[in-house]
Amino acid sequence: MSYQILTIDTVKEYILNIKEIKEYLVGVDPSVYPKKIEIQEIGDGNLNFVYIVTNSDNQKSLIVKQAVPYLRIAGEGFPLSRERMSFEIRALKFYGELVPTLVPKIYYADEEMSLVVMENLSEHIIMRKGLIDTTYYLHFTEHISSFLAQTLFYSSSLYLTSAEKRTLVDRFNSNRELCKLTEDFVFTLPFMEDETNDINPDLVDEAELLFADSEFKKNVLKLKYIFMTQSDALLHGDLHTGSIMLNERETFVIDPEFAFIGPFAFDIGALIANMINSYISHFYRSEDSEYRAWILDSIREIYSKFESKFLELWAKHPNSALLKDGFIAQKDLDEFKAWFMRNIFSQSVGFAGCKIARRVFGIAGVEDIRSIKNKQKRKEAELMALEVGKNLI
Repeated sequence: MSYQILTIDTVKEYILNIKEIKEYLVGVDPSVYPKKIEIQEIGDGNLNFVYIVTNSDNQKSLIVKQAVPYLRIAGEGFPLSRERMSFEIRALKFYGELVPTLVPKIYYADEEMSLVVMENLSEHIIMRKGLIDTTYYLHFTEHISSFLAQTLFYSSSLYLTSAEKRTLVDRFNSNRELCKLTEDFVFTLPFMEDETNDINPDLVDEAELLFADSEFKKNVLKLKYIFMTQSDALLHGDLHTGSIMLNERETFVIDPEFAFIGPFAFDIGALIANMINSYISHFYRSEDSEYRAWILDSIREIYSKFESKFLELWAKHPNSALLKDGFIAQKDLDEFKAWFMRNIFSQSVGFAGCKIARRVFGIAGVEDIRSIKNKQKRKEAELMALEVGKNLI
């Protein structure tokens, strides 16, 4: 089928023409045509259209996600290749082999239609919304640290052979447009005069000061260069609390359309940044000091558990493109590993700073802070975020 943008009126016909999807929704009898298929658009993202499809007779449901040829948050005047869905599909399949309990199941994929049909996580919510509502997720750090450790280690030269790593790079590093989006909207445009920025009128003076801060910009450039050139492992590429669905028992990582081979620290920093934004918001939203303390503990645990699990995997797999068993004395190898992990930590902190600061003046502000209704409190939260981001960078 040639590409066309599905609507709430055409999704039903499309999916019921897919044999395995129809069988999932209504069973194997080809004569049965379900009359109670309900379609609801649920996407509130920046890039795509997302629909939930439900058979109200048996309550079976699934998600249909389609990429459109433009940046949805900016409108049709900002073209963007539909090919990004191919990278999301590839990443979900890769993750599904490594951490199947931490990503949704794929039922069907159509790259020509830039579309994927997947498991509906109906018992889970977007993490950002849960954090705004001061919900505690006591298993989250265990789950997400496992996701980070396994997906980063097993897609890196610490595990793969040189040939395997180059093959993986070839599969993902043509995701040029979304990498360019990150270069523009995380590392560049929010820190200069640009028409895409969304600046709080009460912070115009602060924006002008930031745009003129050459020391800040030099540090951002160092991190941007690392992002552009360091090909460590397969990244989700946009790992924030809006890309995680969870409940008190389970955690799922979704939306890896920004997937590419990049620096270990970028996904870690992106996630930490969003947790910090939530922490900041609760100075002005709930004023709940116990919840803020839990968020800080979670940030510490995310990194410490990631590091422990990553090093454990490394110890189990001494041979790789980088290392041959017996090449270096254990004491020296331990020193190298300590340096290696310090480098990941340092870069994670810097990337977190960029991710926090870019949300203050950039096009994609963070709901945790921008939905604070009191104008003065929102201004104070944004100023705190800006200061924290600058210090981390």
